Amino acid sequence: MRRRNTSVLVRFVSILFLSATIFLTIISLIGYSRERNNYPSGMTIGGVPVGGLTPKQASDRILLVYNTPIETFYGENIIHIGPSVVGFQIDMDSMIAAADLIRTGGSFWGGFWNYLWNQEPTSAAIPLRATISEEQLQNYLKFEISSRYDIPPEPAQPIPGSTNFSLGNPGQTLDHERAVFLIEDALRSPQVRSVLLTLERSAPARPTLENLETLLQQTITLAGYDGVFGLYMLDLQTGQEIHFAMDNNEEISTEPDVAFTASSMIKIPIMVSTYIRDDGEGLDETTANQLLNMILKSENPPADVLMTRLNAFSGPLIVTEDMQNIGLENTFIAGYFCDPFNPCPLLQRFNTPANQRLDVFTDPDLYNQTTPSDMGMLMADIYQCANSGGGALIAAYPGKITSTVCKQMISILTENKIGVLIEAGVPEGTQIAHKHGWISDSLSGVIKDISDAAIVYSPGGNYVLVMSAYHPVQAIWDSVSGLFAQLSQVTYNYFNLPIQ
Repeated sequence: MRRRNTSVLVRFVSILFLSATIFLTIISLIGYSRERNNYPSGMTIGGVPVGGLTPKQASDRILLVYNTPIETFYGENIIHIGPSVVGFQIDMDSMIAAADLIRTGGSFWGGFWNYLWNQEPTSAAIPLRATISEEQLQNYLKFEISSRYDIPPEPAQPIPGSTNFSLGNPGQTLDHERAVFLIEDALRSPQVRSVLLTLERSAPARPTLENLETLLQQTITLAGYDGVFGLYMLDLQTGQEIHFAMDNNEEISTEPDVAFTASSMIKIPIMVSTYIRDDGEGLDETTANQLLNMILKSENPPADVLMTRLNAFSGPLIVTEDMQNIGLENTFIAGYFCDPFNPCPLLQRFNTPANQRLDVFTDPDLYNQTTPSDMGMLMADIYQCANSGGGALIAAYPGKITSTVCKQMISILTENKIGVLIEAGVPEGTQIAHKHGWISDSLSGVIKDISDAAIVYSPGGNYVLVMSAYHPVQAIWDSVSGLFAQLSQVTYNYFNLPIQ
């Protein structure tokens, strides 16, 4: 009887334990199933923790993080940028699908076994998948930030009544390339949602050429010069030019340009023609010395010798033809210099667009004439030939005029040091290649024509500057040469602004 009661008790206890085991297993399965419906702890999607969340909850949290505007700092200005405004879009479907694959992709019973033994599932990180429209971002930076907050530099301005320019004010602009990089990083980051934009400071711009031209004309007016004045300036870096003429302080047309007596400036064309006929063999010592005396001492007999070397009877006409071949239609020499008291005969009378004008009178010499623009273009051709192997001289005389030859011509012109006119308007030590000229009456000594043509080499840029002045009564040397120096200084200061 007792044995039977013991057997029943054992059965009862076994059933009880089995029932408890089944019950606990069912409870555990329910708990595991619920946990399996959520993402495992430690999982991140796009850097956002989603452990323990359902896919819907995870999506909402990710959107909340990445739809938050980023905060950008432009100097002291704070700008909030909504991600959608710059075309930021999250590929939520693909990220959730990848997370679900990790959540449900493993063995159910294997996961259940780990659950029973309280083993944490391996953490997983789903990278952010998103796109940004760079075009929208660039447009936003351009039209919403730069257009509102950029500060353009204020160019230096001429100071009326002086030869100087004001300093101007620097500008401040957004570094667009760097801004795109920083903002894209912030848009893709769940934690760092602020950006300190990089700004670029820009130096004050050079005054406009119109401002320079105005100051040059004002300088002539303030000097009280009441004759005819022509000026040509060429920026050798940009090719921009200033070209104007004034008669008794009134601006006049330069189409065509105004004819002036070339005087000793015509010796530059004579030098060019001498090298053209050199045939690349190099000048002999006698010819080289004649050339130096013509340019540096401005002597006329060496000029006649050099033109005679071209042709004993028509040397001047050959020089003229050489200039016409490179497009200088208003430049000519129509006879040898000879002796002022015993002039050589006029070989040919030249009518040019410049000397046929009736609205302005400069009494140009029948023997040699030019215009500021003609002489400026010749100087520019020599410069281009020397520095880049280009220009009209090399094009018109290939094999005869070379870069080496042009460098020799500039070297000779650089040795011409007189300390007045254009040279007087630049700092001491400035390299300037030039040829000046003026004519005085052989009997009275009165000067009516003064001119100078130069290539100026300066730290802020190289340029050509040519000036010619004529006065019907007398071009007073001190005032006119001083005016040349002032205009030269204005131009030099334009290219070499004071440092902030």
